Amino acid sequence: MKKPIVFGLGLLSALYILNPTAGLFEIIPDNLPFIGNLDEAAAVALLLMCLKYFGIDLPNIFRRGETDERTIDVDST
Repeated sequence: MKKPIVFGLGLLSALYILNPTAGLFEIIPDNLPFIGNLDEAAAVALLLMCLKYFGIDLPNIFRRGETDERTIDVDST
């Protein structure tokens, strides 16, 4: 039951980012200084979280190697 909900949220956030209504549907109007783009930022964050749930990790797509954890050995002499 969780996968359809996450998919639906991802689809809604992608549609909100694409804005097919050409700005007619806005939660926070973009012409407000400093806070006008917070709704789009929240939609992008929601979309990235939904994609990560399904195994698509866009923020780390350009990292090298198979693992995300890197350790560096340093001699403390």
